[in-house]
Order: sequence, then structure tokens, then C-alpha cells
Amino acid sequence: MRPDEFLRAMTQLPPPLHDRVLILRPYTRATRCDDCQSIGDAVHLALTAAHYDELTSAGELLDTAERLADAHAEHAPPRPDQQRGRGRVLRWAKAAGPLVAATDASWKGRAGGIGYVVSDGHYGLLGRGTGRLDPTGRSRVLVDELRAVDYLLTGYDEVPAGMTVLLDSLTAVRYLHRWQAGETDAMPAGYSLRQRRWSDKPTLVRLAEQVAHRPDLTFAHVKGHSGHALNEAADGLSHMARRRREESFDLRPRAHALVDAFLRDWHANATV
Repeated sequence: MRPDEFLRAMTQLPPPLHDRVLILRPYTRATRCDDCQSIGDAVHLALTAAHYDELTSAGELLDTAERLADAHAEHAPPRPDQQRGRGRVLRWAKAAGPLVAATDASWKGRAGGIGYVVSDGHYGLLGRGTGRLDPTGRSRVLVDELRAVDYLLTGYDEVPAGMTVLLDSLTAVRYLHRWQAGETDAMPAGYSLRQRRWSDKPTLVRLAEQVAHRPDLTFAHVKGHSGHALNEAADGLSHMARRRREESFDLRPRAHALVDAFLRDWHANATV
């Protein structure tokens, strides 16, 4: 099934089935993993059944796909995908409650890291260094706190409506609120707006423009190192990404286990 056919088929699904297929969509892409292929095949069959109005059969096929995905996650924790260190803990994909995310940044010496975690199991971590053409400027920590938010939002094809994003930097939250209010020219001191070789716009310019068109998103402050599960998870991911630039260790299973542990705590005591 071509991507355009897949998207067209999804638009014909009733909301409950649509949401379940959306979660399983990554398994429908080409892969060499036999388990992932089996999950994707079940999703495609469910779409075909729904096309012929066999919604009961479609639901049963999605039940099968979800069971296979859960089993695959238990025996081989999902590796962050190739899209810049992102991953997902699938056991939290259908957790109840509003969608809440936390982002954070870490910097030491010439190495930094950013990370995010979402209550639905999505997460990401990315290390970065400095160079002669580094556009960050003197507001390094602040800029990376905001880059972490961009990293979170660009992880979605379409950012979920009404999501709450928590940051432990009050200054970063103030910039996000200014951008939402239309002050998209406001930038941290020293941040370079010169043309990027790898992108048509600087990261924070792109983020400001996106935020200005999303009044439904809530950006809120949370006190760092206060035991807040999502903030602690994002902090741990950013530190892990920074350390990985200077140390050799298997990043992926550690990140997956860290996110799973903190999300278990979050959902047991869910509160923004």
C-alpha cells in the first residue's frame, strides 16, 4: 500500500480505529524485521477490512497487531528510529489522560544534549557539540532549552492539539509565550540568524513561527530536580545524550528503560 493510499484509507476510519492505526503506523513502513513486518501486515489487513465496512474484523486485526507490538517491545525494546534519536515505549500509547510532554537540555564543556518525553511514550534524545560556525551565541543553555521544544514538536507529522509542554527554564517559557503572542522576532541574545546550510530557516525562527500558529499548545514551567517524573525523564535523556558524545555506551536500551520507568511513575501519579 502506497503512503497516499494508506493516508486515504485512514481518513475513512471511525475515530477509535483511526487512533489505533495512527499509533501502529510506523510498523507499516518497509523493514527487515520479521516481527515488525507481521505487525504491519495486520494493520494493512485491518485497513482493507474497514474499506469493506467489516469494522469488527478490522478491530480484531488491530487487536492482533497490538498484541504483536507489545510482545515485540518486551523481547526487543524498540530502538529509537533513524529520525534523529527518536523512539517510543508502546505500552503507554493508549494511556488515558491529557497529552503532557517535558523537554530539557544539558551542557558541559563543549558537549550538549537535548531530550524530550511525552506521556504517550514518545521520546527523543540528541547530542550536539560546538564548532567554528556554531550559531548558538552566548545564551547557550537557553537556546538549547528552546531547541529541545523544537525537537519535540518536529517529532510529529502533526503536533497533537491541546498538548501541554513542561520546561524547567522560566526564560524559555517566556520566549514561547511571546512567540505565541506574535512576537516572533524576539530571539535570545547572540543567536545568529544567518543562513543555515542544512535548513531553510534557523531552528528558533522555525519554532517561533510554528508556536505563533498554535495557541492551543500550553507551555508551562515546572521546577527542575523536584521529583516531577516527566521533567526528570527529560533531564535524564538530555544528560545521557550529552555524555554519549564523550563516552562509549549502548544508548538505546538505556534511554528506553529510563523513559519506561519514569512514565510508569507518571501514570501512577498523573498530575501536570
